[in-house]
Amino acid sequence: MSTEEVLSIQDLRMKYDGRYVLNGIDLHVRRGEMIGYIGPNGAGKSTTVKIMLGLVEGYTGTVRIFGQDIADGSVEYKRRIGYVPEVAELYDQLTPAEYLTFTGELYGLSYEEAYEKAERLMECFDLGKVYHSRIATFSKGMRQKVLLISSLLHDPDLLFLDEPLSGLDANSVMVVKEILAKLSAAGTTIFYSSHIMDVVEKISSRIVLLADSRVVADGTFKELQQQSQEGSLEEVFNQLTGFHNHGAIADRFVSIIREGS
Repeated sequence: MSTEEVLSIQDLRMKYDGRYVLNGIDLHVRRGEMIGYIGPNGAGKSTTVKIMLGLVEGYTGTVRIFGQDIADGSVEYKRRIGYVPEVAELYDQLTPAEYLTFTGELYGLSYEEAYEKAERLMECFDLGKVYHSRIATFSKGMRQKVLLISSLLHDPDLLFLDEPLSGLDANSVMVVKEILAKLSAAGTTIFYSSHIMDVVEKISSRIVLLADSRVVADGTFKELQQQSQEGSLEEVFNQLTGFHNHGAIADRFVSIIREGS
C-alpha cells in the first residue's frame, strides 16, 4: 500500500437548518485504498462526498485532494476524479456514444479517444450492440453500466461510488467487484458508499463508519470486529450505531399487515 496521501479531511463541519450534519470529521486516505464509507441514512455520507466533489459550499474545516485545498477555487483536481451518484439523470435522448464522448471530452480526452475507448468498454459489458441506441430505451442495469463507464473513461486517480451496483444482475456485480479490486491494486483510490453490508465487508480494505455526524469507527473489517466483538459487518454496524430493535419493528410491521387475516 502506498503512503501517498490522496485525500485529507480535517475538522470538517457542516450545518443545515442549525443542525450539524457533519461535526468534526477527520479522515486521511492513501493511494490505492478502497474505503467503505457507511452509516445510517442522514449520517452525513452524501454531504461528505458532495463537499469533496465541490458540489456543496458553506462548510468549515479543511479538505485537501491531491494536496490541493479545494476551497482555493481551482477545479483542476476534478479532472482526476470519477463519480457515480446514487441517483443520476442521464440524457435519455442521447445514445451512449454521444453521452460518453461528451463526458470524455469534459475530462480532457479527444473525441476520437473517448469514442473508441467507450465503445470497447461498452462491449466489455455486453452492450456493444446498443452503443448507438437511445438511452431512453435502456433498463436500470444498462443505465448503471453507462454511468460506471462514464466515471472510469478517463482513468481517474480517485473514484467516488454511491450504490454503484444498483440495478445490476448477479454476473455484472461479480464483474464490477473484480474491476474495482484490480483498479485498487493498481493504485486507484476508491471511496465506496453502500448499504449492502456484505459487499462493503468483502471489497473494502478499510471501513469508515459514520453515525450522529461523526466517525465512530475506522479500520479494517477485522479491526472493527474486534472493537465491537461482533461477527458480520451488519452486526458491527448495528452495535456501533446503537440499533437493536429491528426484530421488534419487523414483528409490529407484520402484525399490522396480517390484521383481520
